[in-house]
Amino acid sequence: MTTPIPADARTPGRLLLATIRSHDQFNTTIYGYDDRYRGVHNARRVVFLNASDVERLGLVDRQVVDLIGEHKGETRVAPRFAVVVHDIPEGSAAAYYPETNPLVAVDDVDPESLTPSSKSVVIRVVPTTHPAEAPAAS
Repeated sequence: MTTPIPADARTPGRLLLATIRSHDQFNTTIYGYDDRYRGVHNARRVVFLNASDVERLGLVDRQVVDLIGEHKGETRVAPRFAVVVHDIPEGSAAAYYPETNPLVAVDDVDPESLTPSSKSVVIRVVPTTHPAEAPAAS
């Protein structure tokens, strides 16, 4: 049985996020910061978007953005992700977990399997409002 795309994912400005693993990741254990499958090096806080969505949202490749989800009236934010233009279907987004776990509410589960909605999270992608961390004192 195929789960239908949530109606709010079809709302303008919304995307359907799937959380993914990098090529050298087993479950939530992270072994490295390079993903040879997707051409990402030395980074994990990235969000893969279709070029048309990037343009439509007024963003640019490598721009730092916040991922914003909502569940039962509660706003959930995963800050400071770099946009990576990728060959992904329009209306979709993908990002690594566990970095995106804050977007998945504990009670947001599939009604049949009761598994977390990690492959179907409705989000907005907006320019970040979170300042970069201050450099460590030397």
